[in-house]
Amino acid sequence: MSSRVRRRRGAQESLLSVVLASESIVVFLGGLVAYGLKALPAGIDDWWGIVAGGALAVVMLATSGLLRHRWAVYLGAVLQVVLALGAFFVPALLIAAAVFGALYVYATIKGGALDERNASLAAQAERNGD
Repeated sequence: MSSRVRRRRGAQESLLSVVLASESIVVFLGGLVAYGLKALPAGIDDWWGIVAGGALAVVMLATSGLLRHRWAVYLGAVLQVVLALGAFFVPALLIAAAVFGALYVYATIKGGALDERNASLAAQAERNGD
């Protein structure tokens, strides 16, 4: 049995992960709403709402696990825009996009500031020999 050392996650990564994972539930339910309201344009089967909501939810969950990479943080921001575009079919998604978009921006900024502060405190402790 090997004892694997767990990688330390920063505040930004943790906060963004929580936002994306929570948002994925809302996105999947939004796909169900699009299906139930038959909100898609004529010529597109209603079940595509479930597929689109499910696919976007899976991509958000996958992205939440990859946030240690800078490109995944940007992908998360792009996913916020994709959710906002869903408001063309289900206008209520604009509210979800605004709330989760604001949370994503806050988590990016505040999490980054916390990570910088923690790194500064760790460097200061190292210089002081603590």
